[in-house]
Amino acid sequence: MTTLKSKLHDDLNAAIKERDELRSSTLRLTLAAITKEEVAGKEKRELSDDEVLKVITKEAKKRREAADAFAQGGRAESAEREKAEGEVLAAYLPKQLSDEELERIVAQAVEEAKAGGAEGPRAMGAVMKIVNPKVAGLAEGGRVAATVKRLLAR
Repeated sequence: MTTLKSKLHDDLNAAIKERDELRSSTLRLTLAAITKEEVAGKEKRELSDDEVLKVITKEAKKRREAADAFAQGGRAESAEREKAEGEVLAAYLPKQLSDEELERIVAQAVEEAKAGGAEGPRAMGAVMKIVNPKVAGLAEGGRVAATVKRLLAR
């Protein structure tokens, strides 16, 4: 069984052989972030696939935020580069939940929280506690929080 990290290494080697500059630089930066995470703390350790996935998710989020910042700053070329890097990383992430799927999961959690006595906007924490384990890695936190707020406001 191959790990996600070894798949990244294999894909990096393939990208270098194919002279795919975008993929090779993106994968290099991601592997560097993984290595940095492995040596953080008191002892060097090997990250599990779930931990590697969290690092890739974090890197993809950085690319999205940078692309937005570049676009707002009028640097379209840099924004396109960041978006392209984000798309390379997205190939390694699990498929994101659609808006309908996310809304259905959040609606169930809101019902559960209300059954537990939580009401109105103050129920946000209780609902997030129920939703987060169900959508971990499948939806970005900001998107989840916005959906929870919207459904609680009803």
